[in-house]
Amino acid sequence: MNLETTSPSRATSRSAQLLLLSAVTIYTVLGLAAGLFYREFTKANGFEEGLMGQLGLAHTHILTLGMIVLLIVLALEKVFSLSSSKLFRWFFWIYNAGVVLTTAMLIWHGMLQVLGRESSSMIAGIAGLGHMFVGAGFILLLLSLFSIIRKEK
Repeated sequence: MNLETTSPSRATSRSAQLLLLSAVTIYTVLGLAAGLFYREFTKANGFEEGLMGQLGLAHTHILTLGMIVLLIVLALEKVFSLSSSKLFRWFFWIYNAGVVLTTAMLIWHGMLQVLGRESSSMIAGIAGLGHMFVGAGFILLLLSLFSIIRKEK
């Protein structure tokens, strides 16, 4: 289908779908790489197998919050054209900033744990900020959904 002949809202929806699919792809690669990094980094540093640490949680957070959630949002975009809501772009960027901050702090804190070093309250504060962004992103997503569903006949 030629984009020049489609309606502006259809082109916007297609653009949003491609944006979401790109983000899903990036999070999939990062999530799998984080799992590989966890395995190799803990082995290389003699971290006892079976000990729980923050580093082991990073790949599941990336895959769940990044890949799975955004795949669900992609399906919602396909059905409801969420991108027609003014809040959609805010959701996308705030949510992704939160996921990146949260998982980066998981990795940083986890690496310190594996190396036997003390973590700082700064890491916890930045991770908390990341969680707030993720929460704000979910609220924006829900508000987008409500506004779109209310507009339907």
